[in-house]
Amino acid sequence: METMKLRAHIGADGILQIQTPTDFKDTSVEVVVVVQPLPNAEVATSEETVPQYNAWGKPTTKKSITEAITKMQQLRQEVALDKTSIPSMIEEGRRF
Repeated sequence: METMKLRAHIGADGILQIQTPTDFKDTSVEVVVVVQPLPNAEVATSEETVPQYNAWGKPTTKKSITEAITKMQQLRQEVALDKTSIPSMIEEGRRF
């Protein structure tokens, strides 16, 4: 069993949307939801950040984003074409 406590906002349409990653995959689960309104003062002063998750359900952090950018830059250097080889590639393409 996994217990989570989170804060959410119910929009003007009255619909509560909850998106949270779990370790459960392709299985039926029982979910218990307790909705308790927060006092207005607590809502106004709350500056908690809502956790963000990547496509794999892992929480994103400043460190994970920096690592992803570094990996993308490394990959770009690995697959980059040498500027001097581009004219010969164009010429090669004209032969066909």
